[in-house]
Amino acid sequence: MWIPKYRKRVLIGKLAQRLKALFEEAAEVNQWEISELSIMKDHVHILIQVGAGKSLSSIVQTLKGGTSRALRKEFPELNEFLWGDSLWADGYFAESVGVLDEQMIERYIREQQ
Repeated sequence: MWIPKYRKRVLIGKLAQRLKALFEEAAEVNQWEISELSIMKDHVHILIQVGAGKSLSSIVQTLKGGTSRALRKEFPELNEFLWGDSLWADGYFAESVGVLDEQMIERYIREQQ
């Protein structure tokens, strides 16, 4: 889970649709599988399956960095209230899950709507 800077409620409409597409593109390119995704107005939940060999921090960096660059370029109105180079606030919450917990996490993310 991560949030936009200042927890601004900007993840709506066309921007949210584009963000979803960017996540899907990143997953396809990197051979990851998005099991569940919920884009709320002010935060993102994503359950993603990745292979061994990449660190969690590099995966999050890829997702946050790529989406931030693309969205700020495609939606210049974000620059009015998100100063600096990033759409996202510093930090994130991440946890690895086992097979038994996966269904519970999927349900939690799905029910965020």
